[in-house]
Amino acid sequence: MQITDRQKEDQLTPILRQAFRPLFLLGAGFSALAILLWGLTLAGKISLPVYGNSIFWHSHEMLFGFVVAIVLGFLLTAVQNWTGLRAPHGNTLLILCVLWAAARLCFLFGSQLPWWLVVAVDISLLPVAAFLFGRMVLKVKQTRNLFFIPILLLLTVCNLQMHYGLHFQHYNMQLLGAYNTVFLVTILMAIIGGRVMPMFTANGTMTAKVQPILWLERIALMSLWFIFVVHFLNLHIHLPNSVMAFLFAVAALAAGIRGARWKIWVTWRVPLLWSLHIAYWFIPIGMALFALHYAGFQLTQSIAMHALTVGAMGGMILSMIARVSLGHSGRPLQPKLIMSGAFLLVILAVLMRVLLTWLVPEMTGQWLMFSTLTWVLAYGIYVVVYFNVLTTPRADGNPG
Repeated sequence: MQITDRQKEDQLTPILRQAFRPLFLLGAGFSALAILLWGLTLAGKISLPVYGNSIFWHSHEMLFGFVVAIVLGFLLTAVQNWTGLRAPHGNTLLILCVLWAAARLCFLFGSQLPWWLVVAVDISLLPVAAFLFGRMVLKVKQTRNLFFIPILLLLTVCNLQMHYGLHFQHYNMQLLGAYNTVFLVTILMAIIGGRVMPMFTANGTMTAKVQPILWLERIALMSLWFIFVVHFLNLHIHLPNSVMAFLFAVAALAAGIRGARWKIWVTWRVPLLWSLHIAYWFIPIGMALFALHYAGFQLTQSIAMHALTVGAMGGMILSMIARVSLGHSGRPLQPKLIMSGAFLLVILAVLMRVLLTWLVPEMTGQWLMFSTLTWVLAYGIYVVVYFNVLTTPRADGNPG
């Protein structure tokens, strides 16, 4: 007797039916664990047997362990809606998760492993994911979403830059790879934000959708691309600080005007909206802080960078996975009240990590501890609240 598609779906473990299920759960859970371990390391309570050193481990794993897991979970789920084809699931999805997990274990316990083995395991995930994504997009000739493929491959190159810098003790190259990754993910957030935030806001508040202004969209995105290219080619070390300040100021202004047009003030009654809007605003804030740094203000690049990583990435990721997890599991877009607390905890984490360490630097150690605690609580709440959502069949009985 022939097995129907529905029977095949029912035979699948629910967590392997869509990419967002395991990758959101793994990414969020890992971020809480990794930040907890990082906080304990900073406090001198533990010493991790990590590959490389603890600073490299922290920066690399929050980008290529946490952020990449969420990015792939989002893209490999969305591509099914975009193309109408079945996205990676079952054993294919399991292999992706095993690749991700193997790399995390190599980094956490790999102090004695040969460097080439760690690199080989680590860099394999993104090209495999790019192939799976690209195969679906190319099959239906959906050129609009082809740009995600080079972004995934550029992320692989950034990863290799970090590995090269570590292995050959070239700290500037290691830092360059991390910064390139952050700027590239910032571009991705700006692109996706521009696609979904006006629509989400209109639908969630029953207001008119804000239509994009073409020249503003081009300036906002091209300025971010230009900053990435300048850093990717290591040209920023040859340009005057005044030029770099101007580039970041343009990016901050364009991103800010763009965000203001999306009317954050109409979103306050909808947690899935105000959390997303506030997170987006840390993109222009981060760009402005970089501009101030290059303009000569007493402000480190690390503070500006953490506005993008903790504020924009941390906030936008938590808001998006809270929404996507509900929508793609057949549930109403009404998160539990405690998730509003989680969104606020991430905002508190970035304010302590960025604002308070800048304004009250003599208490930096305390701010870092409080910031790590609020992050762990925020993402821990997501894991607990959404565990059942991600590991059980869709509430509406549909496949996926």
